[in-house]
Amino acid sequence: MRARIPLRWRACAAGVAALALTGCAVGPAFHRPPVPLEAHYRPPGELVRGEHPPHAPYRQHVTLRGGSAVRWWRLFRSPQLDALVRQALADNHDVAAARAALARAHELVTVGGAARFPQIGLNAGTGREKYGAEFLGPNAFAPFSYVAAGVSVDYLLDYIGKTRRTIEEARSFEQYQRSELAATRLVLTGEVVSQAVIVATTRAQIRAVRGLLAQDRANVALVRGAVAAGSEPRLDVLTAQTQLASDETLLPPLYQKLTTAEHALAVLLGRAPAAWREPELTLRRMTLPTRVPVSVPSELLKRRPDIQAAEAQLRAATAAVGVATANLYPQIMLSGTLSEEALRPQHLFDASSLAWSLIGGLTAPLFEGGKLHAERRAALDVLHERADLYQQVVVSAFGQVADALDALRHDAELRAAQARALELSRRRLALERASYRAGSSGLLPVLDAQRQRERAELGLLGAEQRQYLDTIRLLLAAGGRVGAAGRSASAARAL
Repeated sequence: MRARIPLRWRACAAGVAALALTGCAVGPAFHRPPVPLEAHYRPPGELVRGEHPPHAPYRQHVTLRGGSAVRWWRLFRSPQLDALVRQALADNHDVAAARAALARAHELVTVGGAARFPQIGLNAGTGREKYGAEFLGPNAFAPFSYVAAGVSVDYLLDYIGKTRRTIEEARSFEQYQRSELAATRLVLTGEVVSQAVIVATTRAQIRAVRGLLAQDRANVALVRGAVAAGSEPRLDVLTAQTQLASDETLLPPLYQKLTTAEHALAVLLGRAPAAWREPELTLRRMTLPTRVPVSVPSELLKRRPDIQAAEAQLRAATAAVGVATANLYPQIMLSGTLSEEALRPQHLFDASSLAWSLIGGLTAPLFEGGKLHAERRAALDVLHERADLYQQVVVSAFGQVADALDALRHDAELRAAQARALELSRRRLALERASYRAGSSGLLPVLDAQRQRERAELGLLGAEQRQYLDTIRLLLAAGGRVGAAGRSASAARAL
């Protein structure tokens, strides 16, 4: 007669089966924390210094809402620059290390995902044994040989979702490494373009100083001729030579700046400075973008790799809370073996050699000195930390874009002022030289006018360098992702 199973036990068994099939995931679900998504990067109508809006030489408020992505550095329209960046992306060791870290994180996802499936192993062996009195008692068996072969199966029943939260944590770490790779590539491209701009502008400054020195030498020759003719005092020769010596001090710092930038470029390209030769980079082969694409604040969350990395860390911390919570619950392990065991190999697969076992094991924490609860509280603290860090990264990103936008406004004003100063100083220098040749004035006004023209020319080159570097900074702050989208009036107002 078959014994009947009580109803309450059947209900319990059905519940366990449902948990085994569907399962649950303990711990909090991931939710992106709220961040201040304003419609503007700066207060609407804000003007920094002055009562009138600056006259920018190009439009910088272009918002992208889609379109095919392009490499941001190609906005400068320089084939040499594009070749440098592509070489750096291919050979830079930091990028290679970040790529390897991403590959490792991907493999760890596979490792974690393997826990969803039964772990099946093959066991085979042979041996000879003799049991002693401690094992057999008063009985005694002669030594015997045996052979065995079979399979074993182990499976951790994920009825509370620990395995799923562990996989979620691994996938979040993979996403973090993917964002870190994107951030490394973005920083690298920014550094390469910035150093290339420094090289090009420094070369232009060196050419300007060389031209200045040529004019100084012409002034010395002019004064010597005037002194020989008796129309000028000998003191003017010393004054002209002093100006020449003073201007010669401008070259060594520029050469040092140039070599430092060239060496930095070599390192960024994964080369030793002695093993790499920099191509001739000039400003004439670069073009300042007429439009600088900038996304609206809500789109910046998807474009900045550091924001994506912070979000991945937050997601991983959320999953870690689930794992720590699951450790508080009993763990159910199912295992089974199926094998063939015999004393002689020829009897290995006889009907009498079949052996099997099915085991269900349960382990539950009873007392661990508060360790598991403390680990869960620590995981919650990490979650709160990551949430605050995520919000700080977002706010800092908005601040960087706002700073870069203001910097470009000021750069436009500075460049226009330096261009006007250079034009006026050139006119004055021409007049002073004509007056000096005509004998209407002395040498000092000529030297003073030349000094002003020198400062204006170097100032204009410095303003152009700042304009290039701040444009690069804005593109990087916007995430380095640009596309072929058109101008949006509403987006322009949002900026």
